[in-house]
Amino acid sequence: MNPTSTRILPCHQLSGREIEELEDRLAEHNGQAIGRQDGEPLAFVALDASERRLGALAGYSWAGCAEIKQLWVEERDRGRGIARGLLQAAVAEATTRGCQSIWTLSYTFQAPGFYERHGFERIAELADWPPGHAHVVLRRRLRAG
Repeated sequence: MNPTSTRILPCHQLSGREIEELEDRLAEHNGQAIGRQDGEPLAFVALDASERRLGALAGYSWAGCAEIKQLWVEERDRGRGIARGLLQAAVAEATTRGCQSIWTLSYTFQAPGFYERHGFERIAELADWPPGHAHVVLRRRLRAG
C-alpha cells in the first residue's frame, strides 16, 4: 500500500462489534507470538430474585494468567458483598483454568483498596493518569509459578 494513498479518519464511535474484532485480531497475534491459543472469556453477573442485574465482572484468561477488565456494581447495591462475590467467582474460575495469577487495573479513586483486601498486591502505580490521580496495576498470585 502506498502511504500517500492511506487516509486516517476519525472514528471515535466504534461499535461493540468493531472493538471485538480488534480484540480478536490482537488475541490471534498474541497467541501466535507465544504459541498459546487458549484465551477464553471470563465473566459473571449478579442478579437479584427478579433477575435485575446488580453487577457484573468481565475479563479473560490466557496463557496461564487472567485479567479482570471490568467490575461494576450498581451504586444502590454496593456494600452488600456483591463485588466480593463476583471477584471470588472469577478467582475460583481462573484457578480452575490453571491460571497462576489474576491481574487488574484500578484508578486510585476507584477500588485498589478493595482488591488489596482480597489478596491483590500493587505492582505499579502510573502517576498522573489522570492528572492528580494514579492508575494502579494489581496482581493476585493463584499458584506457585
